[in-house]
Amino acid sequence: MDATTAPHHIPPEMPQYGEERHVFELMQNMLEQLLIYQPKDPIPFMITHLQQDNDNVPKIVILGPPASGKTTIAMWLCKHLSSNLLTMDNLMAQKFSSLAAVAREHYQKMKVGLALGVGVGVRHLSKFSQALMIQTIGITPRHVIALSAPDTVLIERNLGKRIDPQTGEIYHTTFDWPPESEIQNRLVVPGGISELETAQKLLEYHRNIIRILPAYPKILKVINADQPCVDVFYQALTYVQTNHRSNAPFTPRVLLFGPMGSGKSLQAALLAQKYGLVNVHCGQLLKEAVAGESKFGELIQPYFQKEMAVPDSIIMKVLSQRLSQQDCIQRGWVLHGFPKDLDQAHMLNSLGYQPNRVFFLNVPFDSVIERLTLRRLDPVTGERYHLMYKPPPTLEIQARLLQNPKDTEEQIKLKLDLFYRNFLELEEFYRQATTINADQDPYTVFEYIESGIINPLPKKVP
Repeated sequence: MDATTAPHHIPPEMPQYGEERHVFELMQNMLEQLLIYQPKDPIPFMITHLQQDNDNVPKIVILGPPASGKTTIAMWLCKHLSSNLLTMDNLMAQKFSSLAAVAREHYQKMKVGLALGVGVGVRHLSKFSQALMIQTIGITPRHVIALSAPDTVLIERNLGKRIDPQTGEIYHTTFDWPPESEIQNRLVVPGGISELETAQKLLEYHRNIIRILPAYPKILKVINADQPCVDVFYQALTYVQTNHRSNAPFTPRVLLFGPMGSGKSLQAALLAQKYGLVNVHCGQLLKEAVAGESKFGELIQPYFQKEMAVPDSIIMKVLSQRLSQQDCIQRGWVLHGFPKDLDQAHMLNSLGYQPNRVFFLNVPFDSVIERLTLRRLDPVTGERYHLMYKPPPTLEIQARLLQNPKDTEEQIKLKLDLFYRNFLELEEFYRQATTINADQDPYTVFEYIESGIINPLPKKVP
């Protein structure tokens, strides 16, 4: 039998290690650098590359027409991200024949400073040839921001530009006028900002930008620059702090938290249906163990009969047995109903079952009461109803409906109180968790969860 077609029994530690340490992206990036720089001795080159903190270095290109605020946004980003500002204006001051060499030198200097968190921002990329040039020499941005605004706004904005000849600071007669009279008196009107000159620059920009933007299809973010500069900056900052989707193999291990009635079971079922994840409900696992008369079921049965909590040690054995099966390792899982407190969370992690996506489903107290206290069961047909969302079709059915004693308001309040007593500790333990407003249409909630799974977790850039 061909071993390549046989099912592979992969230890769960292997994919977890690869995902946590971004091994796939590391190898992909190292291969790219080898092909770009083509070192004579690749081994020392790779060692140097691996010693550098390449993941935390911001590499940003900012595009935009005249007066769109490129310089201001670039300077603010550089200050916030502790990065260097590399402009095409500076590079173009060199002879064009040495442009690639100068750009490469700047880029390599940036790499030397990686340990200090030094990055590079590039602005004034205005021609398609320049875009090709920086790609050819190995300057590959992670984020490209294109600022956009109507031409009439840009022309009017450019007319108000003023420069302080002593400091080089740029001011504006409307948006950024200096309060000091001394500075006001020495401001001068820069050249090239007349309406005709600005219109000519805009025309050239529009001719070139339609060829540049397709060069960055997966990393491009267009931001409306016709709004306060602070708003533009925060939109740009939010974007550069996001990670792009990776081609690396990814096995979802999802953990759903939330009070009873928050919709955990429904969301888990939707995830299992769409992505083939194994739906692991802790409470259901215990019931199946008892029903199947397994060795664990024999241990659990007395606690069920006395309506007592099953010890954590037994729960972990049942859970570990399920999560270690091959379908969970290969397809991934979505777990709900466990852990319920900090001790259980530590136990889950100690056995190697760390989730890579955690979601807190947040539902207000009143909504939980409404969802649960109005649930009813038809003892004749076994059909479940809800007096508000799924009322019985006839008065005859309504008259025979029964309420589960667990759905009384008193019982629900006790369980909610227990949940929120442990919630803060769990929230602190799972710091990368995403909180979702679950008090809305369940399919809208699912879209938020789905987005949180298929997209990388947000990562703060130093």
